[in-house]
Amino acid sequence: MLNDKKILYSGMQATGTLTLGNYLGALKNWVNLNEEYECIYGVMDLHSLTVRQNPAEFRKNARSLYALYVAAGLNPEKNCIYYQSHVPGHAQLYTYPVLMAADILLYQADVVPVGQDQKQHLEITRDIAQRFNAVYGEVFTVPKAYIPKAGAKIMSLADPQKKMSKSEENPNASIWLMDDRDSIIRKFKRAVTDSDTVVRYAKEKPGISNLMDIYSCVTGKNYDEIEKEFEGKGYGDFKLAVGEAVADELAPLQKRYTELMADKTYIESMIKMNDEKAAFYAAKTLRKVHKKVGLTEMIK
Repeated sequence: MLNDKKILYSGMQATGTLTLGNYLGALKNWVNLNEEYECIYGVMDLHSLTVRQNPAEFRKNARSLYALYVAAGLNPEKNCIYYQSHVPGHAQLYTYPVLMAADILLYQADVVPVGQDQKQHLEITRDIAQRFNAVYGEVFTVPKAYIPKAGAKIMSLADPQKKMSKSEENPNASIWLMDDRDSIIRKFKRAVTDSDTVVRYAKEKPGISNLMDIYSCVTGKNYDEIEKEFEGKGYGDFKLAVGEAVADELAPLQKRYTELMADKTYIESMIKMNDEKAAFYAAKTLRKVHKKVGLTEMIK
């Protein structure tokens, strides 16, 4: 459908502020995927309406998310980055609770980046596609999961048994992408670890293992290298190093985000261009569906 590349589809809800977990688990991994795939990323504002939103704040959050996509390194001229609500096909192909399935199937996605804990959601999409194809003939591509090798699940700094979350109330539990350097380092210094003093990756050391995951994601070092680097050093040295590494990683994103939010013309031009592109792709799939199920085409 889109040149010779396979299609990759994903998106995030337009609520709250993104965390380090969202960045390392998704955004950072998306950046270079356009070399291999035709990438479509949604600002999922329709999904965000499952709870009541403050309209002005909601619009601001959606624009902020779009800018964060671009600031993180997603080029809107190489990736299709669009607002979900701007493409009517999502609602037309949608029956609750399978809006996510409609999002994916609408663009004939071959692969969908998901965390280990989200694989079951993709299975619903695959079931729907296979059932429709069996009844009406081949219409939908049956997507496969794309699970990053690293950074797929970043845990809370306050409770390493829980995933880092946008809805977390404890201010020390999550790193927000726009946290300043001092706040980032302070939060890592307060991160929950254990009573041991050895930096070692192990199931019985979830706090330290989580920090090692984060450090590995932002530095590219493996667990053995990290353990050797901090051999003979205490948790204090390790937590400081993780905080500084994360602050360094996020600094260019924060600078670019500030520039983008001040330049309304560029963001608006990219939204318009990609909304039109997404609507074109979605309409092609929707026409196939209408024809297969026997709906009469609208006369123009």
